[in-house]
Amino acid sequence: MLLQWRLHYAGRSCAGDESAELREITMAEDKNAPDFKMDPAALYQDKTYTDRKVGAIRELTPVKVDGTVDPTRQVVYEGQAQLMTSMGTLPLAFEIEAGSLQEAISKFADATKHAAEQTMQQLQQMQRESSSSIITPDSGGFGGGIPDGGGIKRS
Repeated sequence: MLLQWRLHYAGRSCAGDESAELREITMAEDKNAPDFKMDPAALYQDKTYTDRKVGAIRELTPVKVDGTVDPTRQVVYEGQAQLMTSMGTLPLAFEIEAGSLQEAISKFADATKHAAEQTMQQLQQMQRESSSSIITPDSGGFGGGIPDGGGIKRS
């Protein structure tokens, strides 16, 4: 897989410059590239069940490297639903503590409500943190341009 990078000249981005040099590097050369190595001891087979109305339940069955079921680990059930907000659709994904698909289905409504409440609390916390930060313009001189490119800083 190749990544393309635009070089920067004199601190200015050349993204829109036709003459900017384009360099291709492999993921192995990029020290900031994420590690996509799978953990063979943590494999799951994924099955999805849905009523096509309210949401879906993913049944994650632990498997060994050869694809056979791993009886030493528990099956995991994950719920998926969407919450309609004034800002649009908010996807919810949450674990359901259950020992069977039937139990996961019966616990789906309560788990969805709990996940929605947690998500709303997290959004409100993020909003409080965002509104409590002070925004100040970069320090610049009076008169001509804005040194160092101007901008806005949060403090």
